[in-house]
Amino acid sequence: MIRRTVIAAAIAVFVIAVAAGPLLAAREPGPAPAQAAPDKVLAIVNARIVPVVGPEISKGTIVVRNGRIEAVGAEAAVPAGAEVVDAAGLRAYPGMIDGCSSLGLVEISGVAATVDNQETGRINPQVRAIEAVRYDSMHIPIARSNGITAAVAAPSGGLIAGVSCLLRLDGWTHRQMVVEPAAAMQIELPGLRAARGAFAGRRSGPPPADGPALLKELRRIFGEARAYEKRRDAAAGNGLLALPEFNETFEAILPLLKGRMPAMIAVHGERDIRAAIAFVRDENIKAVFYGAEQGFKAAGEIAKAGIPVILGSLYDLPPVWEDGYDALYRNPGILAAAGVKIAFSSSSASLAKDLPYHAAKAAAFGLDRAEALRAVTINPAEILGIAATMGSLEKGKAANIVLADDDILEMRTNIRKVYIDGREVDHSNRYTELLDKFRR
Repeated sequence: MIRRTVIAAAIAVFVIAVAAGPLLAAREPGPAPAQAAPDKVLAIVNARIVPVVGPEISKGTIVVRNGRIEAVGAEAAVPAGAEVVDAAGLRAYPGMIDGCSSLGLVEISGVAATVDNQETGRINPQVRAIEAVRYDSMHIPIARSNGITAAVAAPSGGLIAGVSCLLRLDGWTHRQMVVEPAAAMQIELPGLRAARGAFAGRRSGPPPADGPALLKELRRIFGEARAYEKRRDAAAGNGLLALPEFNETFEAILPLLKGRMPAMIAVHGERDIRAAIAFVRDENIKAVFYGAEQGFKAAGEIAKAGIPVILGSLYDLPPVWEDGYDALYRNPGILAAAGVKIAFSSSSASLAKDLPYHAAKAAAFGLDRAEALRAVTINPAEILGIAATMGSLEKGKAANIVLADDDILEMRTNIRKVYIDGREVDHSNRYTELLDKFRR
């Protein structure tokens, strides 16, 4: 009987494999990347080094040992036996970090089978973006070749969309890529009307959902989760008390309420921003605001609350005509001037490669250029709690290094080499494949 069952199971697996052959083949991971040889040393010499957290070094050396920066500076010595890369004429930058994207979750937005960034329902704290990440997404090598070495992949949809993850943009599997499997709990308040009709002054469709009302619903859910934890803990310590029925939603929310995970709250309008500030204070949770298109109207209050802001795409139209055509471009500079820690995001998969150009556009509209660079490097690292290992060129940090022939925020600049954890990554991607094809 057992043998018959095993044979039947084997036949079933074979039939499924034949039916799904192309799909399974597409998702099959390749061989594990070669591990760095023990004590492997790399020296990048003659580079103009932009460490971000300190003054530029007009001509210096970066020494990398086993994926970590061992030394950086004008006087750094090249160890014997090191692999030497001559970066004369090039600038060395830390790899950029995308504060919020759909990399690995969305391939072709118009093809439903390739979109896996949201679940049905409004309250999904148990959803984990890391489980859906496609390590073989064509957008990852494209973004990487433009100097982005890490990104937050975030779910969307509903009031609580799920848990985002932080990825390094290199690896054979999603588990190899993950830096932080639980980067933040994604909470979404209603956006301002950003359609072209709204920008032109035409109002149509139902009124948007009410942000304060949704925050009131969140307070109720958080209160119920705390009560659930108390009942669970009391029953665990007292055999006379019955354990409450397991609640997946509450269990998933507890790390946020216990301070082990921040909330990334997508908040957009001035009224909702102020309500969200009070919500974060009253609930005593760690939070990051995402979007904040009208943040410039409450910049002082955001700064006083100590809540950092990850800005949404600057490719969007202004959500409110009265704010002016350049409201989104001015917003980062006003927030930064008020003392708010800001970071940029692509808010995309296919446009993740354009992350540096959001920073450049904000710099053109008043944001200090040095702060613009910080907002795609060390600022997102600090906001995401990974500044000890990423975001700048400093001793002890991961060797995520980008060599460019000019200012990394400029569109005309060419990225010559990208290193992730000290290993040079392949520049080939869908764009280079097409370029080679057309050249032939």
